[in-house]
Amino acid sequence: MIRTIAASGLCVGLGLAGPVAADPATGSLFAARQPLFSIQSGTRDAVSSASLFVDRAEGGLFAALPGRLDAPLRHGGTKAARLRDLIARAEAGRAGYDAVQHGARVKPPRRPTDMTLQDIYDWIEATPGQPHAIGRYQFIPPTLRHSAARLDLPASTRFSPAVQDRLADLLLGDAGLMKVKAGEMSVDTFMLNLARIWAGLPIPSGRSYYDGVAGNKATMTYEAYASQVRGILGG
Repeated sequence: MIRTIAASGLCVGLGLAGPVAADPATGSLFAARQPLFSIQSGTRDAVSSASLFVDRAEGGLFAALPGRLDAPLRHGGTKAARLRDLIARAEAGRAGYDAVQHGARVKPPRRPTDMTLQDIYDWIEATPGQPHAIGRYQFIPPTLRHSAARLDLPASTRFSPAVQDRLADLLLGDAGLMKVKAGEMSVDTFMLNLARIWAGLPIPSGRSYYDGVAGNKATMTYEAYASQVRGILGG
């Protein structure tokens, strides 16, 4: 779920061998166990992941992602950009930067990319009791607010594709992108960290880290996920 975007916790209750060490500096990232993390303990959006509506044909701002989710990604671009493409494929589907979580009964009044952050906050406040994951990386309210504050983005900032990418890059950094590029973190740990942030990505069992929580499920196989991440980081 930018879930966003971020959710996390140690490997509890999922049949993994044990906890995977995270950078102590990002400990707060891995503190809440819901799709797309909540910075404040106990804060939870009703439903937080676009993986709930991948493969569902819906009108409005969302259209189901056609074809295979494990198809090769485009070549070229920075590692961060290619990772963002992978995450967006798992989370947002064809609607991309204008995706709104399927379960939101009351959609925003305009396309998300035409809204300011304040417009989005106002929509959230006006529509309690429904999921509010929004954008290409399916940011949930606490993640969006906290990440925007970390980047010193004023409420008047438009939720543009460039801004969404900046917010996602912040979470990629929290997951350890710089460390894995520098050889200071294993690729497996980095992949698990990403899967703890975005519920559409699988853990080694092939399931979402949040499988069954509010309907979340992985939207690609672990083999495809691992192959793509390793290809990106090695390219």
